[in-house]
Amino acid sequence: MRKIIVGAQVSIDGVMQAPGGPTEDPTEGFEFGGWAMPYFSQEFGEEIGRLFNEKFDLLLGRKTYEIFAAYWPYYDEGAPHGGIAKLFKEIKKYAVSRSGEVDTSWQRSVLLRDLADVKRLRDEDGPNLVTQGSTELVHALLANDLVDAMSIFTVPVVLGGGKKLFADGSAPHSFKLTRSRVSPNGLIVGHYERAGEIKTDDTALDAPSEREIARQERMRREG
Repeated sequence: MRKIIVGAQVSIDGVMQAPGGPTEDPTEGFEFGGWAMPYFSQEFGEEIGRLFNEKFDLLLGRKTYEIFAAYWPYYDEGAPHGGIAKLFKEIKKYAVSRSGEVDTSWQRSVLLRDLADVKRLRDEDGPNLVTQGSTELVHALLANDLVDAMSIFTVPVVLGGGKKLFADGSAPHSFKLTRSRVSPNGLIVGHYERAGEIKTDDTALDAPSEREIARQERMRREG
């Protein structure tokens, strides 16, 4: 069975929309396209390389697939980051689209129509499946308990709004930090693997105060 690994660049307030440039995804009036690029550093590049170092296939939502398909096949492989362009050309790209209205002519691209297709793919033998962007797809993967690992690149900006990595409805799980790194410009990179159920503890006093009893009663009334 393959692992599904969510790779995401996020702001401190969890936004992952259009980190690469202003034309990437300006929907809903998003004004800050390209917010991650000023923080691209040696550490950023090395950790992206680490994410892409093992054999993998790309798993993308339709919109992100279209962004990649209109960019990476035309990127000069001799330019900086040309290694990523070459890699993306060689690996399989899975585009998830409920409507099927997506041009999968980018070589080695495969159309998936729904999460059932994704589940079947995950159950097969093969390279891990790595997402990039693809907010709606990631939300669906998290809600359906299909995420095995995450590599999160947190950029030290607050954007105030936009498409976010996490939405209500994700399947609850704890994750184990397997590697972390902080760059001098404030980028924080964390690689996580799923660890099991969420554990809880209790800091309540052995004998709650009258004020605490009243507070709990008020919370029950307010529902």
